[in-house]
Amino acid sequence: MERIYWVDFDLLETFMAEVFTCMGIPEQEAEICAEILITSDKRGIDSHGIGRFKPIYIDRIKAGQINPVTKIDVVREAPATAVLDGNNGMGQVIAHKAMSMAIEKARRYGIGMVAVRNSNHYGIAGYYSLMAVQNNMIGITGTNARPSIAPTFGVENMMGTNPLTFGIPTDEEFPFVLDCATSVSQRGKIETLARLGKPTPEGWVIDRNGKYMTDSEAILKALVTGDAALVPVGGQGEITAGYKGYGYAAVVEILSAALQHGAYMKMLTGFNEKGEKDTYKLGHFFIAMDIASFIDPEDFKKTAGDIVRALRHSEKAPGAQRIWTAGEKEHDAWLERKDKGAKVDEVLKNQIIELRKEFNLEEKYRFPFDE
Repeated sequence: MERIYWVDFDLLETFMAEVFTCMGIPEQEAEICAEILITSDKRGIDSHGIGRFKPIYIDRIKAGQINPVTKIDVVREAPATAVLDGNNGMGQVIAHKAMSMAIEKARRYGIGMVAVRNSNHYGIAGYYSLMAVQNNMIGITGTNARPSIAPTFGVENMMGTNPLTFGIPTDEEFPFVLDCATSVSQRGKIETLARLGKPTPEGWVIDRNGKYMTDSEAILKALVTGDAALVPVGGQGEITAGYKGYGYAAVVEILSAALQHGAYMKMLTGFNEKGEKDTYKLGHFFIAMDIASFIDPEDFKKTAGDIVRALRHSEKAPGAQRIWTAGEKEHDAWLERKDKGAKVDEVLKNQIIELRKEFNLEEKYRFPFDE
């Protein structure tokens, strides 16, 4: 049986923030990073929260791939737009700044867009769309990433999982938030399966011969070497419309690189020409649209709410119990977890124990698995 521990959200968030500060990240910025990570766990997105704390952020800072002190340069700015250079700092800090700028521009001009270059993994994309939602705005963001997706009729991993994410206010107790990769699944879910010793479902990943792979550990290694690729949304080929996921992944790649003169595709491997670890140089884009510039926000929310309610109440397929709309499962996860905390498996438990010992935090932080 898989052993799971439930850890209080506030405890885990405070712990992550303190470890970040021990790594040289300024306190306020460390709190931003920890908040974005714990938001993922709160929303049931276990692939992007505490599960990525050590391998994606702490280990990369130690390897010199991420600068703990984030210096953000404004490369170009106009009334409703801007281009930022993150100088390979913390992706969450850069992204939070960029979406804050987009929101402020939208407040003044109706719409704001900010493009970013030389950044790092920024956590769940939905967090930034929700920033706009909290300001009565529509939020859109996308990011490129390490090469993972093969183009339709190809087997080479060329583009990242490249999420295209929308946050839209409604009159319900949760907004409409579509936060998903443009691949059938994404690397973070395979990392979670590997930690649990479980196989990857057939249809997610192909090898160089176009055959499906299911060994999660082998897939993660092969994605790094380029011997495996994720399948785009829609699957392989054109029969089930895999070209649509491929096309949207390409849109995100272009908008995450071309507007800001940034890096793209094979430039984002995290290794240099000598095979040594290097910075990732990711690009992002952020759009905020002020609803009040179009219509009264309450009227908008009512219409948006009517649409999602009509979808959920439409006729169900035989045997189906429920129809969901985007953001609903995450809200359900929060309702289930708000009193339980974050889900921590044995691998994550050991990572937390290791970091706690490394930074002499054993007396300060006690977790359920210490009992």
